[in-house]
Amino acid sequence: MDSDDGQKMGLNYELLVEDSLRMVVRAALTIVERAGLPGDTHFYISLNTQHPGVEMEKSLRDDHPDTITIVIQHQYADLIVEDDQFSVTLFFGGKPSPMIVPFDAVTSFNDPSVGFGLQFGVIEHDEGDEIEEGDVITAAPEPNKDQETADVVQLDSFRKTPS
Repeated sequence: MDSDDGQKMGLNYELLVEDSLRMVVRAALTIVERAGLPGDTHFYISLNTQHPGVEMEKSLRDDHPDTITIVIQHQYADLIVEDDQFSVTLFFGGKPSPMIVPFDAVTSFNDPSVGFGLQFGVIEHDEGDEIEEGDVITAAPEPNKDQETADVVQLDSFRKTPS
């Protein structure tokens, strides 16, 4: 494979792996679309609200201009999974809030009920940044403090550092 300037290039395995892992997210959501959430299964899905194709209410985007974490557990409806995106209606204070999320906009996916998690790309924070209450939007009750959290697989641990 040659680049535009004639240099030899290899396959971008990082991108291939990340795309494959996004298919895990799509497959999990497809199962829930067809059969509902089994047992204690629920998902925390973080996404980049500025990613092209993300559709959500202006007030949510104004409150969370970069990243939002949604919970798919009890208060959701109309989950539709397509090849490159999913749509869902979440309920905040009883008010329906539809959104469309391209899979490329997803930055993390967690199922705390089984301790499974994936993280996509790198989200950089300044050292002084703190996560404040309200940074996470939930459409379900907060988990119990003694509940186990998911182990997150970070793709960066597999990437070579430039020499």
